[in-house]
Amino acid sequence: MTKTKTIYVCTNCGADSPKWIGKCPSCGEWNTYVEEVSVKESSVQHRIIPGLPDDRGKNRPVLLRDITSQEEVRLDLLDGELNRVLGGGLVKGSLVLIGGDPGIGKSTLVLQTVLRLKSIKTLYVSGEESSRQLKLRADRMAYENPDCFIFCETNLEQIFVQAQNIQPDLLIVDSIQTIFTEIIESSPGSVSQVRECSAAILKYAKESGVPVLLIGHINKEGSIAGPKVLEHIVDTVLQFEGDQHYMYRILRSIKNRFGSTAELGIYEMRQNGLREVSNPSELLLTQNHEGLSGVAIAAAIEGIRPFLLETQALVSSAVYGNPQRSATGFDLRRMNMLLAVLEKRAGFKLAQKDVFLNIAGGLKVNDPAIDLAVISAVLSSSLDISIEPGICMTGEVGLSGEIRPVNRIEQRILEAEKLGFSSILIPYNNLKGFDTGGSKIRIIQVKKVEEAFRQLFG
Repeated sequence: MTKTKTIYVCTNCGADSPKWIGKCPSCGEWNTYVEEVSVKESSVQHRIIPGLPDDRGKNRPVLLRDITSQEEVRLDLLDGELNRVLGGGLVKGSLVLIGGDPGIGKSTLVLQTVLRLKSIKTLYVSGEESSRQLKLRADRMAYENPDCFIFCETNLEQIFVQAQNIQPDLLIVDSIQTIFTEIIESSPGSVSQVRECSAAILKYAKESGVPVLLIGHINKEGSIAGPKVLEHIVDTVLQFEGDQHYMYRILRSIKNRFGSTAELGIYEMRQNGLREVSNPSELLLTQNHEGLSGVAIAAAIEGIRPFLLETQALVSSAVYGNPQRSATGFDLRRMNMLLAVLEKRAGFKLAQKDVFLNIAGGLKVNDPAIDLAVISAVLSSSLDISIEPGICMTGEVGLSGEIRPVNRIEQRILEAEKLGFSSILIPYNNLKGFDTGGSKIRIIQVKKVEEAFRQLFG
């Protein structure tokens, strides 16, 4: 006997209410409650997944000292960038969620990774594409895996039946918003369906030891579609981002229970799939910027990976009454703060100037160490004086105009030296404990922005 009732569920956090309310009391968001039909089965209170033992009543508390700790068994995905972001490989029994904008390359990344694993039996469940479409994409990648099974299905119970029959070593679900279960009477992609299906897949992964990769959609706000509880259920959340007009794609780790969340993977989109970018510095630097003003090279770090990038700025007289401020790949509010520092501490009047800033290559950088390069590029464009091509810089700019120390300065210097730069500007006293005797690059230490400008422009 089933009981059916209507409830209202918050699409942001998953909280439910018997009636519609404007503001969610759990997360504080407005107008996020949607009406759904909830089905509660009085006879079946525990989901039983085919092929897994029924463990009702068998779980018991254990003492912490009695739990044996051992190294997690990881699956090598034969992809250096993906392995780095995951923390060394895919952990057995883990649930990984990959999100990104439509058409950014999520399915391409997962499919080409699966096709490389020729010794791993894989079940690829597709709820969006037909088997013929997947075959055409695989042929374009020129990869072939004899142990890759394709199953086009959206019913969760049927997926578990096929997983029991095939016994895969890796399960792919593309995408979680298209999967539905029969015990919930709502459409696929709703809050209840996504929450229930994710919980069932997590139970399958933990009890069978099979790692599962989920592909998720992105809503218009840029977060993963569905309730926020989806990100709490999974072990790892990866964000696949980039501009469709550029060929570079970035894989970031937002949440990782088995590794660091500071890692970064860079790919290049090509006709036959995604190519790993092992040395992004050489690709992100333009070789013909000699004699051009408004260009400064910054030594940045994302995760543990150092790379050099090109910061471009354009400063011109404001044609209209209000000056324009625009930044691509950099925080606009931080750029406005740096412009205020330039005007107050260095005496450069930019109030009636249009300022445009761009990080070359379509990257979005959050490292505050590129502040010095940003203000140097702005000043170079304002004065129309080019910076020497053999100089790069790193340093965070404070509100009083001081150059603040940055982390991992040794890696930044070595990366600049490896790429043939002759000089690098770094914060003063940032080299404590670092032996510079064997360095071939000239290291210039600066305390304030005025000293940096004198070194760059004389």
